[in-house]
Amino acid sequence: MGETESLSLELQKKSQDILNAMDLVSSTKVSLNNIRNEGWDSFLDEVTYFCQRHKIQMPDMNAQYISTRYRPRKKDLHVTFEHYYRVDLFIATLDKHLDELNSRFSDQSMELLSLSSSLASKEIDVDQICLLVEKYYSQDFNEQERIQLRHQLRLFNVDKAQNPRLSGISAISDLCRSLVKTQKRETYFLLDRVVRLILTLPVSTATTERGFSAMKRIKNRLRNKMSDEYLANSLVINVEREIAEKFDQDCIIDEFKNLKGRRAEL
Repeated sequence: MGETESLSLELQKKSQDILNAMDLVSSTKVSLNNIRNEGWDSFLDEVTYFCQRHKIQMPDMNAQYISTRYRPRKKDLHVTFEHYYRVDLFIATLDKHLDELNSRFSDQSMELLSLSSSLASKEIDVDQICLLVEKYYSQDFNEQERIQLRHQLRLFNVDKAQNPRLSGISAISDLCRSLVKTQKRETYFLLDRVVRLILTLPVSTATTERGFSAMKRIKNRLRNKMSDEYLANSLVINVEREIAEKFDQDCIIDEFKNLKGRRAEL
């Protein structure tokens, strides 16, 4: 369906903006719900036009619908083609999509993503981040650290406004890189911990699924007895092949060649 294509393509990306993904999920839910409630007439007009254009015979939508798969019941005697296509197919399909989205992106997940998105804003919402830590990451921060985190966030907002190197942050990954480049990772170590915890939060499982698919290709019968370390190295090269293709093999060979011998002299 075209309404879910944008969301599907966004969730398949390796690097995702949490705020953008959250907004796209909400927009997709609203769009599908609007189509479910008000989109049948326009959809039927499009189908009718398509059938007329390609000379495809359409059934009389007001005629009685009789299933060829099941024995008709008494209540089915008043079911028309229009009712069958609208309720049993059109609405049922949209309800299935909405159920899947609500199951994958529950209210709790959306709240977690919403609170996390404050880190990528112009000014970090201290209350939101503290609520995020208290509600979802209480085991990663003790009581004293949660109190100290609030002070670090306030100080970072002031530092961010005065330091040009910390400006222009549009994603949580940018914030993580900025803390490392400016050597403020140790100063705001609690903020850095929050950022890294959130970055490990996958919006989708696309990358994980790609990893398992690569494992099926690599660990075949001939390589079934490879060690875990060799398997992990092979998977990294295969999954991150876009980065691996940029490596110069001659440089790698020269680097190993220049390594000093590790044997101890007796």
